[in-house]
Amino acid sequence: MKKWTYGLLIMVLGMVLLCACGQGQDQAAAPQAPEQVAAPEAPEKAIELSYSIFFPPTHEQCKAGEAWAKEVETRTGGAVKINIFPGGTLTKADACYDGVVSGISDLGMSCFAYTRGRFPVMEAVDLPLGYASGTVATRAADAFYRKMQPEELNDVKVLYIHAHGPGLLHAKKPVTSLEEMKGLKVRSTGLSAKVVEALGGVPVAMSQGATYEALQKGVVEGTFAPIETLKGWRQAEVIKHTTDCRDIGYTTAMFVVMNKDKWNALPEHIKQVFDAVSAQWVGVHGKVWDDVDVEGRNYTLELGNTITPLSDEENTRWVQAVEPVIHDYITQVNQKGVDGAAAVDQLRALIAGFNE
Repeated sequence: MKKWTYGLLIMVLGMVLLCACGQGQDQAAAPQAPEQVAAPEAPEKAIELSYSIFFPPTHEQCKAGEAWAKEVETRTGGAVKINIFPGGTLTKADACYDGVVSGISDLGMSCFAYTRGRFPVMEAVDLPLGYASGTVATRAADAFYRKMQPEELNDVKVLYIHAHGPGLLHAKKPVTSLEEMKGLKVRSTGLSAKVVEALGGVPVAMSQGATYEALQKGVVEGTFAPIETLKGWRQAEVIKHTTDCRDIGYTTAMFVVMNKDKWNALPEHIKQVFDAVSAQWVGVHGKVWDDVDVEGRNYTLELGNTITPLSDEENTRWVQAVEPVIHDYITQVNQKGVDGAAAVDQLRALIAGFNE
């Protein structure tokens, strides 16, 4: 009996030890809980900016502006995202600058001339100084701003300035003399309105976007503009004749500006990208202006329209006729505390330099 009891006890102890060993093996074989690994940080949210451009989306200058925006996005590695609103859909051409100042848009491209009198220093760029090309006009306009640093633009960050090739007269009838200019209703903006008056015409202020319909309906009989508008704004369909008066060729300076608070909030390395791309795009816009002038010339000729240069005698008369526009500008801005003569001299020197 004792032997049986002792044997049973040994058997029970053996089973207990066997179970304990099995549990130890199971615990050893059990997978360890994975270490807690921190989730990767989400990429920083892109800085989204709105960009109001007065050009229609099909215009090559709008495309140049879009390419500038894409280049900024690329060079910032996607840290900046720029949403384009072309054709004045966010702010109209004459409200674009104030829209940037007030924050309706973060960026804006439009013409100084659409708010006449607001930018007395920059208005000098639009004088009939005989710009030879869009490249010369653009480089001169941007350099002029950087040299003059006018206070009138202190409420925005100026990224760059560009300007079209020589403004010429386009009309429904041939105009090759001052006599034929007399009483002609001509669409114009800014100082080009003064040019029309000096030549004996009747200036009618309006933006490019309204010009096609105004010409079509006879509200105006002609327009002063670079020849690119004949294709870029389809105006060759509603005019028949161009007067090549490039010796009084004016330009229209256009700004690309940014809301100052938005600019100040950008990281320094992002600001450097904006400045670098903007400096490069001065040349881009100048070349585009020249290219579209060629396209506009070819397009109007394809439609059977004419391009007639002034005779030497008439050219001299037109140059003399617009001289008072330059003198009047100097007198008027002097009264506003701006050295008008210095501004004009600076521009003439820049134009001559870029013509070389």
